[in-house]
Amino acid sequence: MAVPKFDELFNPLLSALHELGSSAQISELEEKVAAILGLSEKDLNSIHEGNRTKFSYNLAWARTYLKRNGLIENSSRGVWSLTPKGESVQTVDKEAIKRKIQEEDRSKRESKEQVEESAPDEMDWEMETLDALKKMEPNAFERLCQRVLRESGFINVEVTGRSSDGGIDGHGVFKLGAVLSFHVHFQCKRYKDTVSAPVIRDFRGAMVGRADKGLILTTGTFTRDAKAEAIRDGAPPLDLIDGLEFVQMLKHFRLGISVVEKRIEEITVDPSWFKNY
Repeated sequence: MAVPKFDELFNPLLSALHELGSSAQISELEEKVAAILGLSEKDLNSIHEGNRTKFSYNLAWARTYLKRNGLIENSSRGVWSLTPKGESVQTVDKEAIKRKIQEEDRSKRESKEQVEESAPDEMDWEMETLDALKKMEPNAFERLCQRVLRESGFINVEVTGRSSDGGIDGHGVFKLGAVLSFHVHFQCKRYKDTVSAPVIRDFRGAMVGRADKGLILTTGTFTRDAKAEAIRDGAPPLDLIDGLEFVQMLKHFRLGISVVEKRIEEITVDPSWFKNY
């Protein structure tokens, strides 16, 4: 089937949240909605603009509409959840949902209030950050990944960047409490599009026997087959961080992104920070 329009995702999105226990991260929602609708790999990887897929873009609009109708809400950590109103319903009338938003926007225009129509409220700063990341030099992006891992609690993080090392860009150690530690090899993919399953297999082959864990960070997305390959039975599991998860980490650690804590979160991206990193 073709990628559903944003309003065709209202009810699958509500169903996904109900099935996931009323809350979920964006990646979980995308996987669950795709499963509910039976979307193909081709559907999921169709690009809208930049490295955002049409499915991801339309689902972001669906979240915005349901949020403005008081059915769902999101935290500063990117977790979406059902409101009490959302908990009480299983399906909605998509035309009624759209009509309410249109009436609100019309009222704002008549009162000369600014109406933002270019993108869902969660996406402007994400796309601006991804655009800045894609313009970074490869070695600068590797150093940024190194910084993010250090901020996440890794120690002894080193970028090797040897082209003959099977795709391994660096390694570090993650300590769990004062007792356990895991040696991790990582790969940095400054991709515009999707990372496929063969990339996962090649990286696993390079790091097996040399580290306890493997991690791939990308500015792009991972195909469904890539995600399945990362957790395939009988093979060492790999952790994957896609572009949207990466920019959330940058926001959390305030790396190139400032947040003004008000009643409504205001986020500003500094593209020069990435250019000069």
